[in-house]
Amino acid sequence: MQYPVITSQISPNGDLDILSRLEIEKLLNTSKGPLYPLFRSCSLAVLNYGDYLDNGKELLERYTEFSIEIIREERGIKLDLFNAPAEAFVDGIMIKGIREHLFAVLRDIIYVDDAINNNPKFDLTSSTGITNAVFHILRNARVLKPNRDPNMVVCWGGHSISQEEYDYTKEVGYQLGLRGMDICTGCGPGAMKGPMKGAAIGHAKQRNYQGHYLGITEPGIIAAESPNPIVNDLVIMPDIEKRLEAFVRTGHSFIIFPGGVGTTEELLYLLGILLAPQNRHIPFPLTLTGPAASAEYFRQIDAFIQATLGSEAQELYSIIIDDPIEVALRAKKSIEQVRQFRKLYDDAYYYNWLLHVDYDFQQPFIPTHENMSALNLHLNQEKHQLASDMRRAFSGIVSGNVKEAGIRAIEENGLFELHGDKEVMDPMDKLLTSFIKDNRMKLPTTKYTPCYQLIS
Repeated sequence: MQYPVITSQISPNGDLDILSRLEIEKLLNTSKGPLYPLFRSCSLAVLNYGDYLDNGKELLERYTEFSIEIIREERGIKLDLFNAPAEAFVDGIMIKGIREHLFAVLRDIIYVDDAINNNPKFDLTSSTGITNAVFHILRNARVLKPNRDPNMVVCWGGHSISQEEYDYTKEVGYQLGLRGMDICTGCGPGAMKGPMKGAAIGHAKQRNYQGHYLGITEPGIIAAESPNPIVNDLVIMPDIEKRLEAFVRTGHSFIIFPGGVGTTEELLYLLGILLAPQNRHIPFPLTLTGPAASAEYFRQIDAFIQATLGSEAQELYSIIIDDPIEVALRAKKSIEQVRQFRKLYDDAYYYNWLLHVDYDFQQPFIPTHENMSALNLHLNQEKHQLASDMRRAFSGIVSGNVKEAGIRAIEENGLFELHGDKEVMDPMDKLLTSFIKDNRMKLPTTKYTPCYQLIS
């Protein structure tokens, strides 16, 4: 099948308007050096506006002739795009929001490689060093807002959800927007788009023209979850672990909508952090919510958490079914508690420095067959450590489902194998089976084939 394409040249806006000669040289090297494949794939994902695939490999295969080149100009740079997806343009002119996202890709990839990875000032072998690096990436993207009371609600959920669930996420976002709260999501479709769309209407009704719609992604997932057009600040973190830490450091209240393995990964990450003894005193509002039709989904999630992590983990969240106003009221009330706590302990409103994130949670997990088989999915360990490895198991399944590298690994070496206690494997199998039955693994355009097998 042929997909319409356009060749065009675009100029930057914002941070990349004025550049030094040294900065221009670094950018030029990007279009010629080892960073180019990463830059190209992320740029293509941003340009693939409105056509959500949840398959990074397929996207690259659709546009094999696409290329992007950085060219020097008297005052800076421009981007030459060849055979770019036509959906990103209106009457031959690139949509402004997509142009902003495209230059955000360039900004973040260059900054991370130059100012973080190759900078001895950042110790990425220590927990505090990684937290500091996450802060600097967010600050460089200018998404941290000082001198403002806490109001950022992080919304997680799946991209493959029902229309009823999507409409519910919009209604929750609307109620949050009416109450002046901003939205942060993984920036893609489904439960990542709905809250932003609803909040935008709520903000408009309140004549709030400063609404902040923050999207945080990472290179491996961006092709499957291309940024939705409501995102007005896009940040590409270097890996999933730093992406997750960026969420928990910037958010003030957390809402989880129905989703699949990616959403469960995010929930396990949160629970693992909150179960750590160092975080018991820190207020961290977490609500799981959906429409009445999603009640069984949350019953299954709750049963899985109870069976693997116990009642202590269950106490860390509330489940609210079919009540968007109550969800928004709880978020508003809990954010005030967060504000009082940060004020008492002299912690920044815009970045949660006091939250302890264990080094084990910060280490990038590469879901190879060997690494997946080696995960410790046994009960003879601390609960937060079990949560960490269960999070990695679900992260590996996400990779095998939608990420280019994971899909290719499955094609070449067969299914991922997960080994663990029967008390862990059986609840996990029951939950994953329900995801398959309810079309939560991938967009329901084709029959889902598992990329894993569970062995107890």
